Amino acid sequence: MTETLFAKAQRYIPGGVNSPVRAFHGVGGDPVFFKSAYGAYIVDMEDRSYIDYVGSWGPMIMGHAHPRITAAVTECLQHGLSFGAPTLLEVQLAERICQLMPNIEQVRMVNSGTEATMSAIRLARGFTQRNKIIKFIGCYHGHSDSLLVQAGSGALTLGVPSSAGVPESIVQHTLLAEFNRLDTVKTLFEKYGDDIAGIIVEPVAGNMNCIPPLPEFLPGLRALCNQYGSLLIMDEVMTGFRVALGGAQARYNVEPDITTLGKIIGGGMPVGAFGGRADIMRYIAPLGPVYQAGTLSGNPVAMTAGLANLALITEPDFYEQLETTTRVLMDGLQERAQAAEIPLFTTVVGGMFGFFFTEAKKVETYADVMKSDVAQFKKFFHGMLQEGVYLAPSAYEAGFVSSAHGAEEVMRTLDAAERVFLQMGS
Repeated sequence: MTETLFAKAQRYIPGGVNSPVRAFHGVGGDPVFFKSAYGAYIVDMEDRSYIDYVGSWGPMIMGHAHPRITAAVTECLQHGLSFGAPTLLEVQLAERICQLMPNIEQVRMVNSGTEATMSAIRLARGFTQRNKIIKFIGCYHGHSDSLLVQAGSGALTLGVPSSAGVPESIVQHTLLAEFNRLDTVKTLFEKYGDDIAGIIVEPVAGNMNCIPPLPEFLPGLRALCNQYGSLLIMDEVMTGFRVALGGAQARYNVEPDITTLGKIIGGGMPVGAFGGRADIMRYIAPLGPVYQAGTLSGNPVAMTAGLANLALITEPDFYEQLETTTRVLMDGLQERAQAAEIPLFTTVVGGMFGFFFTEAKKVETYADVMKSDVAQFKKFFHGMLQEGVYLAPSAYEAGFVSSAHGAEEVMRTLDAAERVFLQMGS
């Protein structure tokens, strides 16, 4: 059924998918088509269930189809799907976000992480009256033109487009530095400091697998922004309410000027947001000259799902239990790989995890990630898929654990990994 469905999809949808990584090009083979999900499990078109560590790429922190979230959404649907006008729900969600993330004094709702980061960049430029933005190699901030940049001739050069259709003139003000290498950022400030509007960073890199920041990295970025009058933008679309209740900025005690959010604040519905200091946010229309708008922004269904999700994750000891589960999973994975004499390095931050097939004792940068054994990952991915465990179909994506993943799911996953590792090592 999957092969037939994928063939049909390729006829009507470019590449047969609506987001590239879903095509399985990173692992080979055909993608799995799913029809339902519950708790820690996701079910394909042939009624086979898998333990799911993708979680719709992060938002399903409570697991799939949590009854309190689905009940809230079902009730909301009875009153209409969209108004294109102000609602109480968007005010309530904005208030809750500001309460949980004190560095956000005001927040604007949008419809995706891409919209959030694109708008945050525009706001930073409008507020500072500067042009250049620093981003980090290996960090992904959505598919807006100015952020689709690769390293080119080196990490300290001006960016060149990494997508057809993006003119070089669009990205000429995007500067590239190395994640976890503060010296590369300092060099850029020394050369362009008077025209750097801000830095945008994933505080935990989640799009080159999962790379935590070194202790000095985020505080160093904050200090440089203070020194040069630039803004620090933390892209917490992935990490917001995933690695701690107040996001990565609370976990690492670093104050951004602007924060972008998504995923968890929508409870599985399409959503994004950007917020920050009130004096900065007042530059957004209708108060200020920086324009941003969206017909479906603040959609009542998404706001309802987000409010229900945030209510659940504020329960006592939620994050301690989530991180414990994630660490047990990764520690167990590493132990079983070691027993099979397969080199493996793992990372854990809250409910995020990463694993790398490498003999290295640390993985801190994009260059480190690129040295890992992708061929081994492909074997492991397909072996686990056959065992009924669904991982991200790319060696460069983080994994996610939900509160629905219990001891049974973790042990089943580790038992499956043990069998796969033995096959790989034989």
